[in-house]
Amino acid sequence: MKDAVRRGRCVFFAGIMMKFEMFIAGRYLKAKRKGLFAIITTIIGVAGVAVGVAALVTTLSVMNGFQDDIQKKITGAQSHIVIFGQMAPQAYRDLESKVSRDPDVAATAPMVLGQAILTISGRSLGVVLRGVEPSREKDVSLLQRSFSEGGWEPKKRLGEKETPPPLVLGEELAKNMNVWTGDDVVLVSPKSIATAIGIIPKMKKFRVSGLIKTGYYEFDNGMGYALAEDASEFLGLGGAFTGMEVRLHDMQQAPRAARRLTVLAGFPYVVKTFADMNRTLYAALKLEKFVMFLILTLIVFVAALNIASNLILLSVEKLRDIGIMRAMGATPGVIRRIFLLEGFLIGTTGIALGIALGLALCWAISTFNLVELPGDIYYITRVPVAVKLSDITAIVLGSYALCFLATLYPARRASAVSPVEAIHYG
Repeated sequence: MKDAVRRGRCVFFAGIMMKFEMFIAGRYLKAKRKGLFAIITTIIGVAGVAVGVAALVTTLSVMNGFQDDIQKKITGAQSHIVIFGQMAPQAYRDLESKVSRDPDVAATAPMVLGQAILTISGRSLGVVLRGVEPSREKDVSLLQRSFSEGGWEPKKRLGEKETPPPLVLGEELAKNMNVWTGDDVVLVSPKSIATAIGIIPKMKKFRVSGLIKTGYYEFDNGMGYALAEDASEFLGLGGAFTGMEVRLHDMQQAPRAARRLTVLAGFPYVVKTFADMNRTLYAALKLEKFVMFLILTLIVFVAALNIASNLILLSVEKLRDIGIMRAMGATPGVIRRIFLLEGFLIGTTGIALGIALGLALCWAISTFNLVELPGDIYYITRVPVAVKLSDITAIVLGSYALCFLATLYPARRASAVSPVEAIHYG
């Protein structure tokens, strides 16, 4: 019983002391200070934190927007997961029946992937040839919606008995090669064939039936699309496929689903997610975001130093008050907490203003198109913005940590003051 009463008294007095410390910290923050310099340092401390936090929120949100936009274009042109490995039609059907039973899998489609040399009028360029089945490809990617011209039906010329198989090119590739819908091109396979006169490269005529603009330059500048059966025959696969495209209900589950499909498919198949197939790009985006976060955090760090200088100035200005509080029974811990709360109040004010300013800037950029981008370079005219709660949380916690570190020395310095000397010289 006595222990319970003692604990209750401790909690009661701790609450009173906390109220006292918060009251004094608030009074010091709102009280009129000696000289204009003291007021200016407080304003600079709050404004510095606010500007730094706003810069972090805005920059990271814009970078998130670009990253999401690139990811949307990548997953629009290719599936979430690809199972690589040469498979005959029957082997493909067996594997498809297993993969389709996975709870995360929404759709599958066959794929043929290889390399070829595109040749027209003496001009040649290496391309990645991708064979697809249009009726099934629409279930795993947005390739069917990316046609800027034409389609899968090649134009038949007057008096022509047999039309060459269709070939769809990326729009940038077609511009670089000066190829347009209806032109005949020759694909040269890296695999050679033996004839009576020796080894010659395998060649096949295709007709450009359409152009595709996915919005992702790497695809639009280096990809050619053919029907799966034509691509398989051209690459000498005899009707086999080189992979299976898999689309998930939620692409964020791609790493987890890929691990399960790796076990399910087994040897010799290789399972890769869209992030694995674009590893260099995603690594560059993550590194860029991390570096920008570090650089902009320096703004908050400088503002935190202003808070430290402001608290040091306050400890000198309020030296007599500190001495009186110490003489009345305030412990060094109480004085230390008063100054820590003072820094906490300044930091909280700056962080709150910075978050509000950053969110307002993000809204203005996305709503009023303040920065217009050249559409022929970026494929978009507005700066994309994506505010993420995880980034806001990291910014707030990081800013609080810097502000707290900045207040440690001034708080310790103020708590070490001798009450007699403070009253005498204050």
